[in-house]
Amino acid sequence: MRKIVLDTCVFVSALLGPSGASRSALRACLEGRYLPLMGNALFLEYEDLMARDRLFAQCALDTKERSILLDAFLSTCRWKTVYYGWRPNLKDEADNHLIELAVAGGADFLVTKNIKDFQNPELYFDGFRVIDPVTLLKEG
Repeated sequence: MRKIVLDTCVFVSALLGPSGASRSALRACLEGRYLPLMGNALFLEYEDLMARDRLFAQCALDTKERSILLDAFLSTCRWKTVYYGWRPNLKDEADNHLIELAVAGGADFLVTKNIKDFQNPELYFDGFRVIDPVTLLKEG
C-alpha cells in the first residue's frame, strides 16, 4: 500500500467540493487504498483548520459531521514521530513539516494542491514525489 502525506489543503478541498480529485483522494484513504501518514505538526494544522467555521461556511457538512469525518480519517493514519528537523527551507516555511513527515514516514507521495510551494527547496529528497490529487489518482 502506498504511503502518503495528505496536505490540509487537499482535505479542506475534499470537504468543500461536492466531487473532484481531492474528495476521491480522501475517499481512497478512508477505503484503505492509501496509508496516510500523520505527525504532531500536521495534526495540529488539521485541528486549527477544522476550528475555522468561516472557512467551511459553504460546506454541506456541519461542525459535528466534519469532526466525525476527521476522526474517521485520523483512524486510518499511521502516526509518525519526526525526530529530525531537516528544514528544507521551502518558499512557505509552514510547509517544511510536511517534507519532514514524508521523510520520517517513508512516504511515496506528498499530496498537495500547492505544488509550486514545494519547488526549489534547499534540500531535495528523492524518496518521494510531491504531486496533486489528480496525479495521485492516476498513478496511485
